[in-house]
Amino acid sequence: MKAKILDIQGKEKGNIDLPNFFSQPIREDIITKVLETKKNQQPYAPSLLAGKQHSAKGKLLHRRHVWKSQKGRGISRIPRKIFLRRGSQFNWEAAEAPNVKGGMRAHPPKILSKINTKKINKKELKIALISALSATANAKTISERYESLKKEKIENLPFVVESKLTLLKTKELLSSLKRILGERLFNLALKKRKIRAGKGKLRGRKYKKNAGLLLVVGEKEKLKTKAFDVKSVKNLSVIDLAKGGAGRLTMYTEQAIKELKEKLK
Repeated sequence: MKAKILDIQGKEKGNIDLPNFFSQPIREDIITKVLETKKNQQPYAPSLLAGKQHSAKGKLLHRRHVWKSQKGRGISRIPRKIFLRRGSQFNWEAAEAPNVKGGMRAHPPKILSKINTKKINKKELKIALISALSATANAKTISERYESLKKEKIENLPFVVESKLTLLKTKELLSSLKRILGERLFNLALKKRKIRAGKGKLRGRKYKKNAGLLLVVGEKEKLKTKAFDVKSVKNLSVIDLAKGGAGRLTMYTEQAIKELKEKLK
């Protein structure tokens, strides 16, 4: 399998022999399994003492014939804190229960339920990485992933560019990408952020972001930009290649292809 090498003007510069893994079957089930395994969420939960830190003293009883009991007083048997006592008369207020002021939460999040303990085999991890790489060269998978590309034919996959691209400054880099990808793909390549519609704005997820383009570079190639993601072959993972699902829009430098071939022998 061969691919065109494109220069910074978007014109064909030559050809390169692609490694076999770019034409391997795409195992989306294993990719999904790896993504689930690698999920990490910051565990959070309320304090174990929450709702029980009141300074007023007094534990009430529910038995009969006890002077501090709630029984026989015409009040609900709910946990209460005592503010004041005159003999067997009490000035108390409901406390600790979830349905009262200052009480604990009814069913709070548990720390243990938020710790991901799933594991993945090394062989499955390698299959997932090869499948994710193969998906970036598959026009059908990419067009199915992006709603706006369903009726558009995508050519020159996978996108392989000359290493000179990593030396360009931001303005030249973006104009070069536009020539290589075309108008429609270029709009998908840039990272965008917009304010979410609905109540999610109030719940810590105000913004929605797209994944954007992934540029895979060689180990010694450097590129800094906020317009899209850049990853070295050394640190490349399934999470990068299949962010949001298999078939992410991905571009490789000529050097990155050579290093991937060595890495996945």
